[in-house]
Amino acid sequence: MQRSRPEYCWIKEHCVETSHGVLHVTVHGAGNVRRPAILTFHDVGMDSKSCFSTLFKFEEMQEIVKNFTVVHVDAPGQEDGAAIYPAGYQYATMDQISDMLPAVLQYFNFRTIIGVGVGAGAYILSKFTLTNPEAVEGLVLINVDTNARGWMDWAAQKLSNLTSSLSDQILSHLFSQVCVSKCFDNQTFMFFFLSYSRRDLNIERNNTFKCPVMLVVGDQAPYEEAAVECNSKLDPTTTSFLKMADAGGMPQLTQPSKLTEAFKYFIQGMGYSNKICKNILQNISILNKCFFFINFYSSNNPGINKAAKSEMFTEQENSI
Repeated sequence: MQRSRPEYCWIKEHCVETSHGVLHVTVHGAGNVRRPAILTFHDVGMDSKSCFSTLFKFEEMQEIVKNFTVVHVDAPGQEDGAAIYPAGYQYATMDQISDMLPAVLQYFNFRTIIGVGVGAGAYILSKFTLTNPEAVEGLVLINVDTNARGWMDWAAQKLSNLTSSLSDQILSHLFSQVCVSKCFDNQTFMFFFLSYSRRDLNIERNNTFKCPVMLVVGDQAPYEEAAVECNSKLDPTTTSFLKMADAGGMPQLTQPSKLTEAFKYFIQGMGYSNKICKNILQNISILNKCFFFINFYSSNNPGINKAAKSEMFTEQENSI
């Protein structure tokens, strides 16, 4: 008895032990090890579902990622239903979270990844890529800021803490002119938000990413200037910069169609998922089946004339 083929879109959740704690990881796909996994990392105030579901459930995105394994990584304690950390808990730093990612690749036996990060997640993936250049084939960085968080930022944050709630602080980080209603009912968001104290990644033209990079930022978003500055430091021959109008601080939520189109061209430029070539091969296969059908039908029906053969072929061709 022939076994049925497994469905493409299976979903499985894992808890991966690392040197700095446990990471919650959600895997979508059929485990294609011949291609890099698409690994995402979310921003503060969110988890992988709230940050990436809109983009990766977008209809046109399905055509792109169906031949990849998609891996969504949650920062420690940020996943839905996570246990509440006690007061005074020593949360992992940005560098430590970056150092946790090799354990994820090893756990799933991934040789390489295409990283997709937003905000804090973009910083973490940038740090990981600089440390492990051989493990990353491409980077999509949304709202990235690779600069250190200076003492003026620190002082402003302290003053803000005196007058603003945690929800207000996270919203000011995430959004500019985007209306959003989200309930911050998980106090562990605070740990990840407060850990987003960055060290300068020291990216320059002679010390930069070794892989193709796509930078994305919303027009008038909080991190627009930082993204523009980052773009000026990267290799222009391997970097694309996309500033999206009417996207606010969360392009993957507000403009999934535009971001999907950009991502499609990005991975095509890397040599993956060339849709044109794929369609040509599919059409050739269909034409070969048409020729086989006509020849078979003719051999079993000697009385069929040439005009009938031509009409049969034209009907099949028009259906391609």
